[in-house]
Amino acid sequence: MSQTAQASADAPAVPGVVARAGGDGPAPVRVVVAYGFWIFLLSDIIMFAALFATYAVLNGQTAGGPTARQLFDIRNVAVETVCLLFSSYTCGLAQLFIARRRLPLFYAFFGMTFVLGALFLGLEIHEFSGMVARGAGPSRSAFLSSFFALVGLHGTHVTIGLLWLVFTVLQVAAKGPRPYVLRRLHCFGLFWHALDIIWVAVMSLVYLMGVRV
Repeated sequence: MSQTAQASADAPAVPGVVARAGGDGPAPVRVVVAYGFWIFLLSDIIMFAALFATYAVLNGQTAGGPTARQLFDIRNVAVETVCLLFSSYTCGLAQLFIARRRLPLFYAFFGMTFVLGALFLGLEIHEFSGMVARGAGPSRSAFLSSFFALVGLHGTHVTIGLLWLVFTVLQVAAKGPRPYVLRRLHCFGLFWHALDIIWVAVMSLVYLMGVRV
């Protein structure tokens, strides 16, 4: 065994770091956690891509029922979009302020993120309930099944994000901005921004193209 390899093997383990392959030194835990979370997000995006493809195939299969143009309210979608995009902005500001240990501003902007996300979710539930009341539920046609599956899955992710946000705020309040708490906040930020990207695709490919047909 070479002297370098022997030295690496004999070196004591350092808490909070992971050794890189090839003896290049330890990788910060924050980098390793973010890398792993990106892999999760990419797998999630692949799932959404499959649902987008399914919707693209089935969006014309209305079985004589209502079409996208008859059902979609672009003004409602515009308000939803503004709420979710602005919530991503307030989420980013909250992360900047907690990194600077300015907790009152962190709580304020994370609170705004929650309110905007909840408003988005409320508008989406109102849209779904209105469609079901008009006889346009997910079992009405293949088009509506694929629509509810795609948009409903995104709404489920937003719900999970809101619950995660509440848990994170409670953890900050209980334990303060410790390194592992900041890492979890970083992962939440990646998740929330990814939901914005997916929603922009939903708005463009489902709603805007739907009303043009």
